[in-house]
Amino acid sequence: MTELRGAHRATPIRPRYGRLSALGVSLAVTAIAVLGSFGALPFSGDDAQAQQQPHANQAAADVGAAAKPSTSTSTPTPTSPTPSGSTASADSTESASDPALDTALPADSGTGKRVVFSQSRQRVWLVDADTGVRRTYLVSGSLLDNLEPGSYEVYSKSRWAVGVDDSGVMEYFVRFTKGPSGAAIGFHTIPTKDGTPLQTKAQLGTPRSHGCIRQKTPDAIALWNFAPVGGSVVVTA
Repeated sequence: MTELRGAHRATPIRPRYGRLSALGVSLAVTAIAVLGSFGALPFSGDDAQAQQQPHANQAAADVGAAAKPSTSTSTPTPTSPTPSGSTASADSTESASDPALDTALPADSGTGKRVVFSQSRQRVWLVDADTGVRRTYLVSGSLLDNLEPGSYEVYSKSRWAVGVDDSGVMEYFVRFTKGPSGAAIGFHTIPTKDGTPLQTKAQLGTPRSHGCIRQKTPDAIALWNFAPVGGSVVVTA
């Protein structure tokens, strides 16, 4: 084939990849910026946390407000129980029914100057004819049923005495009757055996003897001085 002179060869087109890459990057950056401004692109982890934090704080504040206790100062006034009549008067009822606390002179206990002994209440009264009860106190009478209620007279007195079968030493013994065995019955101090009292003063008010009426020493002296031989003694049930 004959070559034509003076003709130009076609120059091959070479794509310029560097410029195309730069253009692509520029378009991508522009697109991302535009889409980001409209919120079309997702946030990163930190951005999402930053967006959610205000909502979480607000929710916590709402929960705290709901759980906060009321600050109202009005409180219910407590009411005290009102004791019933029976409870309120229990002490007075007990005092009235306790023989040891009952100091009233027994009814039908004679007249005039006399010594009165109540077996059920274990108590003695020294009664003056004019002024009434001069003295009253607890005693310890017999454990045995060997003294009948009734009126008696003092028939003897002894400053010191010894009990039957050496049962103890007594002082200020004022006798007014005898028991079924023939032993004397009267008023005296708490007996002692080898210097030891046979009962305590706190036990006065309960039966402790085998016939006589035991007293504290001051009371025994008072009765000794009050009741002469021939004086009246009244025993009540």
